[in-house]
Amino acid sequence: MPRSMFRCWRTVLACATLIALLSVAWNLKHPLLYGWRSCETAFLLAVAVLGGSATRFCRLSGRCSSSRRRVLGCGMLALATLTVGRELEFQFDRQRVLAGGREMQAVGRHFIVGFRTLEEVEALAVGGLIGGFYLTRRNLWAGNVATLAAGITRLQNLRRAAGLPPLIVAADQEGGAVAHLSPWLERLPALSSLVHEASPATLAVRARRYGERQGRALAALGVNLNLAPVVDLRPAQPDSAVDFLTRIGDRAIDDDPVVVSEVARAYVEGLAGAGVGATLKHFPGLARVRADTHWRRATLVASIDELRSDWQPFRNVSAGTCAAIMLGHVVLPMVDPEHAVSHSRDVVQTILRQQWNYQGVLITDDLNMGAVYNQGIGRVAAQSLAAGVDLVLVSYDPDQYFRAITRAAQALASGEIDPAMLQASSRRLQQFGPGSPCRASLFTAQCEPG
Repeated sequence: MPRSMFRCWRTVLACATLIALLSVAWNLKHPLLYGWRSCETAFLLAVAVLGGSATRFCRLSGRCSSSRRRVLGCGMLALATLTVGRELEFQFDRQRVLAGGREMQAVGRHFIVGFRTLEEVEALAVGGLIGGFYLTRRNLWAGNVATLAAGITRLQNLRRAAGLPPLIVAADQEGGAVAHLSPWLERLPALSSLVHEASPATLAVRARRYGERQGRALAALGVNLNLAPVVDLRPAQPDSAVDFLTRIGDRAIDDDPVVVSEVARAYVEGLAGAGVGATLKHFPGLARVRADTHWRRATLVASIDELRSDWQPFRNVSAGTCAAIMLGHVVLPMVDPEHAVSHSRDVVQTILRQQWNYQGVLITDDLNMGAVYNQGIGRVAAQSLAAGVDLVLVSYDPDQYFRAITRAAQALASGEIDPAMLQASSRRLQQFGPGSPCRASLFTAQCEPG
């Protein structure tokens, strides 16, 4: 290769690397970078320092032209400045949240957050800055079930001493492929296995026992809300080969809405018998959706009439139970072409609250997901609460909570979120949470003979 061409390619590679590093710095603490969160800021600053040293070496040795030295030097300065600026911006948001305040506490009750250690959420819990938290495998890697359960009990006691409602402790333990607390908790087969194994006459009984068994294990850990069951119908087509995360075909109970309703209702009742709430997911149903909302925007092009069968399990099971409904990040263009269901006022108020008369709790899917995150996690969180959604889930990347609640608190202060809407949501949470009248009445009904 001629030397001039080699130099050209080397320059192109250096520019591409610099652009990539600046992009990472601009997106500092992005969910996709969560795996190296502990070192991303230090790494970028180290690269900037080394790049600056390389610039000085080039100047002293005379190996680089003055224009190249200027580009490299300016690039490293921009990298350091951007990295420090974004880190300070995050730390400022974090300190502002921890300082509390009326708006922060008012919206904080509506957040369910992921965490790395219980110590990092203690101040949020005691300060009334969260409504609950989400457990997953990372919370058990460094300990065991007994240690985590004791820590959760301690936090609940601190909440009680502070005069605050019990924390919602959520988990995603569907059974089958999605069992995020296994192997520490027993890994049960998917609910769909009951459809194939049980006779129609015993299907509901077995589903209820399944729920009771799973619920007892969750309750022993301190979990009081399971993000299950999946009531999306099984898609007619197999899951896409590039769909590595959603896999609704593997997780759905059945393709018959009547069967799904029967199994899901019995399962919800079983969980309730153990003192654990349930969540029906993922409205508006993913059976007809091919895009994976973990990564990108998804649209469900269908009329309300076409979706009646898809929605039947949501309506059937939510009627007469305390089950929450999880809202997916799917756009229903026939209703609201601008917003996903998870932050659409038209869907929440017109379809769910008015047409269905559903007065239970609505919770978003994780706002870290690509379908909504790139719109601004704080913006989407504020729009969700303004729409009348009761709980905002920020689970995969816990640090995003600070960005989300900061913007939500600003929206409440500016009037973008109607205080009356938030008060109505708080009343629904009072009826839904651990020890609430709804939970107690359902538990009593499950204990009655016959």
